[in-house]
Amino acid sequence: MYRKITAGTAKSPKTARRIAIAFEEDLGRKRHDAIAAGDRDAFRRGLQTPGFKGESGDIAITDTLIILGVGSRERIGTQPARRAGARLQAFLDRAGINAVVFTQRGDCDSLPVESLAGSLAEGVALANWRLEGYDGTHAKARPEHARLRLDAERSASRDGIKRGLALAEAVNLTRTIATTPPNVCHPTWVAKQARRLARESGLTCKVIDAKKAEAMGMGGITNVGKASEIPPCLVQLEWKPPKVAKAAKGRHLVLVGKTITYDTGGLSLKISNGMKGMKYDMCGGATVLGAMKAIADAKLPVRVTGLLPAAENMVADDAYRPDDIITMYDGTTVEVTNTDAEGRLVLADALAYACDKLKPTEIVDLATLTGGVVVALGNFCAGMWCEHDRFRGAIECAATGADEKVWQMPVWDVHRDFMRSPVADILNSNPKRLAHPIQGAAFLSYFVDPEIPWAHLDIAGVANVESDPVTGAGSTGWGVRLLDTLVRGMAT
Repeated sequence: MYRKITAGTAKSPKTARRIAIAFEEDLGRKRHDAIAAGDRDAFRRGLQTPGFKGESGDIAITDTLIILGVGSRERIGTQPARRAGARLQAFLDRAGINAVVFTQRGDCDSLPVESLAGSLAEGVALANWRLEGYDGTHAKARPEHARLRLDAERSASRDGIKRGLALAEAVNLTRTIATTPPNVCHPTWVAKQARRLARESGLTCKVIDAKKAEAMGMGGITNVGKASEIPPCLVQLEWKPPKVAKAAKGRHLVLVGKTITYDTGGLSLKISNGMKGMKYDMCGGATVLGAMKAIADAKLPVRVTGLLPAAENMVADDAYRPDDIITMYDGTTVEVTNTDAEGRLVLADALAYACDKLKPTEIVDLATLTGGVVVALGNFCAGMWCEHDRFRGAIECAATGADEKVWQMPVWDVHRDFMRSPVADILNSNPKRLAHPIQGAAFLSYFVDPEIPWAHLDIAGVANVESDPVTGAGSTGWGVRLLDTLVRGMAT
């Protein structure tokens, strides 16, 4: 592991190892004119290494060159490049190499040089991450290196490396927040991390504490969190750029992330080890934190506000119950049928607050909301609900550009009617399991003004996984790249 990974400045140290990119197609060629003349002999020898096929992450070594496979030139993309970067990090870590420089290659037109270099650097930094601060007296010794410096001969590649490392830093913040154990990561701690991020990245931070939330009528946040010794809160982070892009004049994007720092299920208790891993129930909020860091650090010229409704869903004698009727921020009454459908309650207050106080022109919420979306879509993509054609198209384009797939699902009037209660306005969960992942979106739709373009992303299947070739097991930081790409698109 490297303590720090930095981008070079065109003056590589003498100890820097040279890295040449290889495509699968290179193995069948006799000439390699795209490679600098001084590297061609070493490149040719490296391609002859037994077992080297040029696949993403393949590595061959000569006396003067490290050759890194990135897959087929015809199918090269940012995700294979991130995988190659992750494999490269493991190799450099084992070898103790502290500086590398990517050589110039003249035929990367299928993927812009800046994107390729950025994704490679991002993969290196994502693979280098681990949660720190919890090693005890019996922890296994791990070799650590002070610093890795990534450089490139092309200025465009160097710019790509800088952007890739900055984006990885934001994604890794999300992974750190999401992975921190719940005896540390609770609503008050989340608010502290938000204030710290605001100081470091030039954001404005406001925290609505439990008493104020109750006074404001936020029945969702206060009821979900009232059984915990750690009070709930609503965290608000705002990025106001010094200058707004012409395309973004008058626009205000609001990001809302479900931040249930631990979910026992409440009185509808999770059983049969179903509670294990529920620290990840705040991945939506962690993603919003990471995205706000990426947006502010890059100084993107778009106004963006992030909301994190934070609560612990615990069990106590004053916990909210099935059959309770609670009143939300906007006056909507909700019959509680299942206290394990708590995320939509805190999100609903945040969405209604956003519409009332922040006057957004677009809203995206992200939540590990339903097990049903995992059954439907697995960990291959997130579920998306968005009835506004233009905004849905923008999110789909951003998702494609970020390699974070989404799949459109419906929320129709019949789904909204399905959430009606006989004793209150709506149910928080219909006891019938029909259209389970859609129920969450249908419930939330009651709290967003119809004229505001709104997208709900259910990230339960993608926010944390058992294994991933780049991030490994646990939190993936899914959504940070998508939101960063979306905001960049709004500025153009």
